[in-house]
Amino acid sequence: MQPDRLDGVAWREVVDITRDVATTRSDRLAEEVPLEVRCNGEPLAVMMVTPCDLEDFARGFALTELGVAGDGLSSVKVQALLEGIAVDIHTFEPLTARPERWMPGRSGCGICGNRSLEDVIRHPDRVGQGIAIASASLDVARTALHLHQPLNAITGALHAAAWAMADGSLRLVREDVGRHNALDKLIGGMLHEGIDAASGFAVVTSRASYEMVAKAAAAGMPLLAAISAPTALAVDLADSCGLTLVGFLRSDRHVIYSHASRLANDRGA
Repeated sequence: MQPDRLDGVAWREVVDITRDVATTRSDRLAEEVPLEVRCNGEPLAVMMVTPCDLEDFARGFALTELGVAGDGLSSVKVQALLEGIAVDIHTFEPLTARPERWMPGRSGCGICGNRSLEDVIRHPDRVGQGIAIASASLDVARTALHLHQPLNAITGALHAAAWAMADGSLRLVREDVGRHNALDKLIGGMLHEGIDAASGFAVVTSRASYEMVAKAAAAGMPLLAAISAPTALAVDLADSCGLTLVGFLRSDRHVIYSHASRLANDRGA
């Protein structure tokens, strides 16, 4: 018997082999559906997403990809179609530059659809100083994040991005099959709830690739902590825009790749 439908989760019949014993049962899987993003009626991109918190995703995407903050949006509309889902973003002012993102994007890719090197390598403005963060707060947030991923707990297939306050307590968590989609959802949720990006730090369950740093910096986040490793380009970008980048966040370890002085217990590291 399958329970009521949960956004982002689908049921499929599987054959489970355990100790050479075959059992047929229903399994819960993460949904991955195509999403078309439109701005002022123009199609911009198609990507694979987990179909939940899509208005937050649209707000975050508008900021990190189009440079349009929340007060520049006149409306966001999510529409279910036969082929997938469409998100229509409307801005009060026309875009100053028309994004050239026409190819389909994938759930694990942050550059699909860009036509030139200039489109790929973005240089965000420097982030503000924010507030001092104790190293212990990083582990508080990591531990809490493990307990606040309901869709991943069910399916085992989703990334999460969370906003933590200075003491490590979580204010907001968003999940998606794509790491950058989860971060866009988080940023959009912060815009919707009026959360100041200088008030804490972000924690993500993925690696810290360059587009994760670019999105965090575009949102004004002073610190991004990742469970996995960063890339060299991500470190260079974080260094140039003043963002503190932390990788390999574990219970007994973390590695600071840029601007260590923002972490209160790591000054001079």
